[in-house]
Amino acid sequence: MRVIVDGRAYEGRTIDLTGAGVSAAAVVESVGAADPPIHVDCPVPGDAHEHVRRLPPETFDRRAALATAARALGHTSPAQSALDDARSQLAELSAPPVNVGAARRRVAETGEKEERLRERVAELRGRLQARREVDADTTAVEAQLNEATTQLAEAETERIAAEQALERAETVARDARDRRERRLELEDRVANREREVRRDLAAAVWDRFRAALRSVPGTATAGSTPGTYEGDRVTAALAVARLAPLDAPVVVDGLDRIDGADAAASVLKTPVIYIG
Repeated sequence: MRVIVDGRAYEGRTIDLTGAGVSAAAVVESVGAADPPIHVDCPVPGDAHEHVRRLPPETFDRRAALATAARALGHTSPAQSALDDARSQLAELSAPPVNVGAARRRVAETGEKEERLRERVAELRGRLQARREVDADTTAVEAQLNEATTQLAEAETERIAAEQALERAETVARDARDRRERRLELEDRVANREREVRRDLAAAVWDRFRAALRSVPGTATAGSTPGTYEGDRVTAALAVARLAPLDAPVVVDGLDRIDGADAAASVLKTPVIYIG
C-alpha cells in the first residue's frame, strides 16, 4: 500500500497519517476511487470492505456485514438459488402503463357526438318530409341530410373504435393488476429469501465472529447462535474487520479503544490507514 500526501509518500501494510493534516473522510473516499482527492495505491476494495471501511463506522448492519464477510470467505447459502430465481422473475415482471380513464373519456366523447348527429339526422329527415308534403324545394335540406348522415356514419365508426380501444385498455389494466399482485408476491419472496440467505451466511461465520469478539477491545458478548449478540456496533464492526479477508485498508480515526496504527493493525489483522 502506498499513500501520497502533499508530496510525501507513505508505504507499508500499516500507514500512520497522524499529523498529516488529512481527514478520514478524504482518505475513505480515496480508497478504490478512480479520481481520488488523495493518492492511495492499494488493492481494489471487496464487498466486505464497504461495511468496515471506516472505524468506528457511522452506521453498521451486523447481519449484512457478517453475510458479506461469509461470502468473501467462500461460504454460500442453500437458499441462494431460490433468491436468484425470485430476483430473475421479479426483474422480468413489469406492468405496462395503461390509461383506462382516457379510453373511457374517449368513448363518452364519441358517444355524445354520435347522439348529437343522430338527433340532427332525425331533425333533417323530418324537415325533408314536411317540405315534400307541401311540394316545397328540398335541395338544400337533402344536401344537409346527406352531409349529416355521412358525419353520423363516421361518428359511429369512431365510437366503435373507442369502445374496442377501451376493451383492450381494460384487458391490459386487468393484466397489469395481476402483474402488480404477482410483483408484490415476488418482492415478499425476495425479501424473505434475502433474510434467509443472510441468516445462513451469518451462521456460517458465527463461531469466527465470536472468536474475533474475544480478540478486539470491547465488552460485547455473543451466544451460540446468530442474533444472540449483546454489545455496541463498534465492537461488532471491529470483529467483522478482523475476520473478513480484507485486501484494501480500513481507515481508523477517533477510535479511543485502540491507540496507534500498529495497535490497530495488530487487533484488526488487516491493512490500516490510521488517522488518529
